[in-house]
Amino acid sequence: MNMPEDENTFSDGGEPALINDKPKDNPVRPAWFGLSAKLLILTIVFVMVAEVLVFVPSVANFRKSWLMQRLGAAQIAALAAAPGEEFPLAARIELLRHAQVHAVALKRGDSRNLILQSEMPTGVAAHYDLREAGWAELIWDALKVFMAPSGQFIRVVGQPGFGAEQFVEIVVEQNPLKTAMINFGLGILGLSIIISMITAALVYLALNLMLVRPMTRITHSMVRFGEDPEDPARVIVPSERRDEVGTAERELAHMQHELSGALQQKNRLAALGLAVSKINHDLRNMLASAQLISDRLGGVQDPLVQRMAPKLINSLDRAIRLCTDTLKFGRAQEAEPVRVMCALKPLVAEVGDALGLSDSNAFTWRMHIAASLQADVDRDQLYRVMSNLARNALQAVETQYGGTNPTISISAARTGSVVTIDVCDTGGGVPEKARAHLFEPFQGSARKGGTGLGLAIASELIQAHGGKITLLDEGPGTTFRITLPDQVVELHKPRTSASA
Repeated sequence: MNMPEDENTFSDGGEPALINDKPKDNPVRPAWFGLSAKLLILTIVFVMVAEVLVFVPSVANFRKSWLMQRLGAAQIAALAAAPGEEFPLAARIELLRHAQVHAVALKRGDSRNLILQSEMPTGVAAHYDLREAGWAELIWDALKVFMAPSGQFIRVVGQPGFGAEQFVEIVVEQNPLKTAMINFGLGILGLSIIISMITAALVYLALNLMLVRPMTRITHSMVRFGEDPEDPARVIVPSERRDEVGTAERELAHMQHELSGALQQKNRLAALGLAVSKINHDLRNMLASAQLISDRLGGVQDPLVQRMAPKLINSLDRAIRLCTDTLKFGRAQEAEPVRVMCALKPLVAEVGDALGLSDSNAFTWRMHIAASLQADVDRDQLYRVMSNLARNALQAVETQYGGTNPTISISAARTGSVVTIDVCDTGGGVPEKARAHLFEPFQGSARKGGTGLGLAIASELIQAHGGKITLLDEGPGTTFRITLPDQVVELHKPRTSASA
């Protein structure tokens, strides 16, 4: 008689796995780089950008207004000193000084009359016609004033407003215009700075109260909760806000409550699992001793003992298997599959021999697998899967009463890069109440007294291969289908192969 080997569970040291590991400490950034400081700086920058966008056309409009004032004053001076009349030289100079120009000419149609003139400059740097200039041209001309050298004279033509057909042409020094524009720009700049600071402060205070502080509170709660998720005192208390921040607080509180409860339950289950594993370990040893005694009872010739001993031995075997399976399932994690190309037919035949399927006269054992068929699997893990499924099929046909020709069959085929394996039996099928939790431990057993660990372990091992195990509704009986895709291997890595 083979005794079950001793196994530990849950962790190498015999302690339950820790559910909550303390997160690594995150460095706290200085307040200067916080959300509030960034918000303040961005608000100031955005307001200044808006002011710059307003400043450029404002300066262009100021330049046009300044030149139109000079044109209007020059037109009044020209009308005062009408041509053809004697006008004192001193009076002419005074009119030009008051108009802040050096020459005034009136233009009507193609005729041009020079009305007032002082000492004319040797050269005129530029000529501007305000009658036809668009906004783009005015803005560009205004920007050129700031870059112009000192002492330049310009000629300006415009229509100040007296006379629909009369235009005024003046020659004016550009330095006063440049000085006025600089003073105007400095005034706009100072006003912009004041407006940006006030706006930034108001926006900062409003957003800091409405967004930054609640977000800081939420962030602090998340960090504090992460340090000890099982402490209910660390769950955030949501405010009465009805906006998105209030929704975020309520959802965070709900999530923290759910997570805290789940972690507490998992820790309790881990502690319970450790206790169960220890009890199972000792109970299995006691059952093994009872099994040895029951084997000796089989040699007693008493008819009652001969009739009861096999039932006692079978009960002890089932109890030992339950303890062993429970200990195996208690392991924290299955090992990663080591995949190689494996011949399926010898592996399935080995499973049949181990379970005594090939030598039984009580049912029919069939294999429909080509000798050349191979699958890319971990052979030991696939053996465990096939053994669990074949054992379930054996138990199904053994409990079939009144049936004819009980059969267990395993078939396999390859379609492209996927191998499909079907394990079929003609037993009573899977009860409807067991289908919902078929692959869940301790819930998905299809027979009375079963634990469902075999199917749970099989499903976990197949999923580790990237495959899937499903129950097919192809009665009578039960059919489980396994799909195993080949492992994705990079082209420069050779595939290893082996057959068993």
